[in-house]
Amino acid sequence: MSKLVIVGTVAFDAIETPFGKTDKILGGAATYIGLSAANFDVDAAAVSVVGGDFPQEYLDLLKDRNINIEGVEIVKDGKTFFWSGKYHNDMNSRDTLATELNVLADFNPIVPDNYKDSDVVMLGNLHPIVQIGVLDQMTKKSKLVVLDTMNFWMDTALDQLHEVIKRVDVITINDEEARQLTGEYSLVVAARKIHEMGPKYVVIKKGEHGALLFHDDNVFYAPALPLEEVFDPTGAGDTFAGGFA
Repeated sequence: MSKLVIVGTVAFDAIETPFGKTDKILGGAATYIGLSAANFDVDAAAVSVVGGDFPQEYLDLLKDRNINIEGVEIVKDGKTFFWSGKYHNDMNSRDTLATELNVLADFNPIVPDNYKDSDVVMLGNLHPIVQIGVLDQMTKKSKLVVLDTMNFWMDTALDQLHEVIKRVDVITINDEEARQLTGEYSLVVAARKIHEMGPKYVVIKKGEHGALLFHDDNVFYAPALPLEEVFDPTGAGDTFAGGFA
């Protein structure tokens, strides 16, 4: 069985869409990635941090899906990372209402010893320095290293982001982020430029319009499954990445 180590947030989300509103519920990149990957024959471990306010029932949920949580640090006197957002009517765009880093601000991920030789490393959306720190802990070259990132890190930590991009096999970003990272409007040209940065595979997500996979001169397009109703798209990209990894 392949080993997969997942590094990312385990968090609280408060979400508002045209169809409803929630208070604090379980969220975070590592959560979505892990629950998605758990549908496959893989030995998965989550590496993250939560506060003393994080319910045991949520940790039990991850364990019940056979996700190893040895690498999830619990800071007893701290608060869990919190994000709140409001989606527009098209469900493709949203406004961030609140971001509280809390214990994530001082997060120093520790990969469990049993997973330092993992076949696959999934780097969820975090500061590039944290992502590099995870790669430096691996004791052997993984068969596949997948990176997820976002435009915030392109704005605030571009040099460090370029450093981690050099070291991964796959990068998954959306079309807006691909254009910002490369300065190219054409996604084909953008993917080519990202290839030159290091990754063998470039996945560009287009929301309800599916995703594009670029490898050398090959392009594969996967349409999204049409749905009559979408209530909450939060975590869709992370879930996609978990299945891919």
